[in-house]
Amino acid sequence: MSSVSFRKLEKSYGALRIVKGIDLEIADREFVVLVGPSGCGKSTTLRMLAGLESISDGEIRIGDKVVNRLPPRERDIAMVFQDYALYPHKTVYENMAFSLKVRGVPAADIQPRIAQAAEMLGISQLLDRKPSQLSGGQRQRVAMGRAIVRRPQVFLFDEPLSNLDAKLRGQVRTEIKRLHQAIGTTIIYVTHDQVEAMTLADRIVILKGGEIEQVGTPDEVYNTPASVFVGGFIGSPAMNFAKGTIHGGAVVFDGGSSIPLQSRPAGQAGALEGRDVVVGIRPEHFLPSGEGQPLSGRVQVVEPLGSDTLIHFALGSSTLTARVAPEMRPSPGETLSIGVDPSRIHLFDAATERALV
Repeated sequence: MSSVSFRKLEKSYGALRIVKGIDLEIADREFVVLVGPSGCGKSTTLRMLAGLESISDGEIRIGDKVVNRLPPRERDIAMVFQDYALYPHKTVYENMAFSLKVRGVPAADIQPRIAQAAEMLGISQLLDRKPSQLSGGQRQRVAMGRAIVRRPQVFLFDEPLSNLDAKLRGQVRTEIKRLHQAIGTTIIYVTHDQVEAMTLADRIVILKGGEIEQVGTPDEVYNTPASVFVGGFIGSPAMNFAKGTIHGGAVVFDGGSSIPLQSRPAGQAGALEGRDVVVGIRPEHFLPSGEGQPLSGRVQVVEPLGSDTLIHFALGSSTLTARVAPEMRPSPGETLSIGVDPSRIHLFDAATERALV
């Protein structure tokens, strides 16, 4: 078990920079998720840590050891891939045992390691089967078991749930969380799915264009996003954004509606006077009519979800989404009256799209 650190980590292909000077410290036993859109550099970063990609510049440490030039087999890591990477001609037991045999682990130690991992993952009854006889979820458990028996310093997961359907993703996600609680090994997990990131991580690293946009706990990146990008990426449905201007201690939207900045110190609100901003409001932070600061807009689309309802409505030139109680079912074209808590809005600079404190 060990810490991991990236210092000024770079990866370029010719003139194209994929990873741009990443600095990150990951503590021993921490579960860190790298998340971001396709092409942001998250999988490349993981592959450099694993030794499957060379680095262009910078330093990678596992514990106290610089591993830049070490081959993968000497880094004491175990990786779980998106496509399982199981040997089709070997049984589950043989797949899990193979890396141990290659490493020269005594035969007497292999069986109990496999038995323990199989029991932990609920696959003890599958040890004699071959991958073709398993479901996608079972194959992923086998891939996880193969990594567990290695007892590495660090586990690496590269989008391991992408090939599973929605129900299986939820099940295996729970098993990964339980696995970390049971073995306590450092885990670095790559995904493009913000729900996976929020539910699994001790800390989330949000990447954009090869750079770190924000690092924080799930609560921190949800409640205090550092930028429009983070606010829109974390949360489902995504955060709403509307352009406005600070005037007279309130943010005024282009349709004429306004929200007072009551929760901000008077001096701070005054310093923002006349500034163009982007206002962020999460769908779940709207309030019933009569509560909070009133806003009104024309209903465009209503989506009943059973447990709640999503209402899409126009506010000036912007379209916002509100998550409301299931019994609230306005008709398209109606004027919606809805409240918002001024203390729950987020302000971002219109030019830089960075958060305004």
